[in-house]
Amino acid sequence: MGKPKIGPQADKEKADKALLKKEQAELAKKYGEDPYAIDEADMDSSRAPLLEHLKELRSRLIVSFAALIICSVISFIFVRPIFDMLIQPFELAVERYNAGRSANGLPAAETNLIYTQVLGFFFAKLKVGVFGGLVLSFPIIAYQLYGFIAPGLYKNERAAFLPYLIASPLLFFMGALLVFKFIFPFVIEFGLTQQQGFQNGSTAVLLPKIEEYLSLAMTLFVAFGLSFQLPVILTLMARAGIFGVDALRSGRRYALVGIFLFAAFATPPDPISQLMLGGAIYLLYEISILCVYLIEKKQDEEREPS
Repeated sequence: MGKPKIGPQADKEKADKALLKKEQAELAKKYGEDPYAIDEADMDSSRAPLLEHLKELRSRLIVSFAALIICSVISFIFVRPIFDMLIQPFELAVERYNAGRSANGLPAAETNLIYTQVLGFFFAKLKVGVFGGLVLSFPIIAYQLYGFIAPGLYKNERAAFLPYLIASPLLFFMGALLVFKFIFPFVIEFGLTQQQGFQNGSTAVLLPKIEEYLSLAMTLFVAFGLSFQLPVILTLMARAGIFGVDALRSGRRYALVGIFLFAAFATPPDPISQLMLGGAIYLLYEISILCVYLIEKKQDEEREPS
């Protein structure tokens, strides 16, 4: 056993502890109970050996991977109705395009999806199965992620984090729904309008491959779904004290440049989808500023003396 500290060093430590307790008492008297205070019970419950953390991480990764495999198999079993759903934006675009041709007295155009490799359609089905499995298993994976990090959070942090766990998948599906109903049909219709005939009688017609169509659809779904997470990310960072609403407001011009650079890399090389994604993200950035302002206002009200 170590010898107890005596002399000036021990006196200094006692004085520091007494000063700390005095400051805490004054703050508690002035502001009331701090909702962000750390108590010993929370601190003890958040401690665990590294080996136990690694074992828990392994088990949660296994559960997440198993959920992905099972959901992918289920999606592959129902791949035909999933395909019928994914084809709806293409059919809607062709319907709008032919309506415009009919209004101009032109015959309806026959446009189909094709595949040029023997196993091309089979691999397209596999891709749809994995993508559908990822979508279906997302709530399970998110719950496993929360279950892993929750023991390391304090009570107030768990209460603050839980709404984001619910909002994140909802925002992702909102972004995917926006693509499905509006963005994707518009992009396909724009591609159809580029068809034309030449003076020698030949024509340039759109015959999209099923693989390329699915790749474009999944790219747009993921890009918009992840972009809709911006309010979640920014408000979490604001709660952590990384920045405040003033920093977001003053950084609008830099955010605008970064947003459209991201849109240029995250979408196919066409200006239509890039502009739509960039506009949607910037709108979410403005919504994030409002959310951070409301969070800071609530925190200031909680800290005001009663």
